[in-house]
Amino acid sequence: MGQDTLHVYIDGASRGNPGPAGVGVVLESEGGDFVGEDYRFIGKATNNTAEYRALLIALEKVRDLGYAKVRIYTDSQLLVRHLNGDYRVRSPSLRNLYQRVIHLRRSFDSFSIQHLERGYNKRADLLANRAINEALREFSR
Repeated sequence: MGQDTLHVYIDGASRGNPGPAGVGVVLESEGGDFVGEDYRFIGKATNNTAEYRALLIALEKVRDLGYAKVRIYTDSQLLVRHLNGDYRVRSPSLRNLYQRVIHLRRSFDSFSIQHLERGYNKRADLLANRAINEALREFSR
């Protein structure tokens, strides 16, 4: 840990936009070994909010595991462009989440985020949708 870079795949999903939303996080070592995963139902949210929430959960997990370097992979172009400074964050609801990410990423020696095509982010997508499916099944009982 410590000086190794943790590779993290994230996804947020929303059905209805806004609608029932979930997040998925997959953590891998630099060598591609499985480190862990997480998925959570986050209630009613937009897809962009779910993407930010997935990133926040991922960064908290990475920090708690003691890694100083993190590389994030996401299929959200908006998230990547916000965090790389290409787009301004105009939405007031996203601005708060963005500020939380900026604060949290300062706890790492190295932080990078890059866009992946959706097909390369299947596990995180599956987990985000699993969170929604499990919550909807529970609510329908």
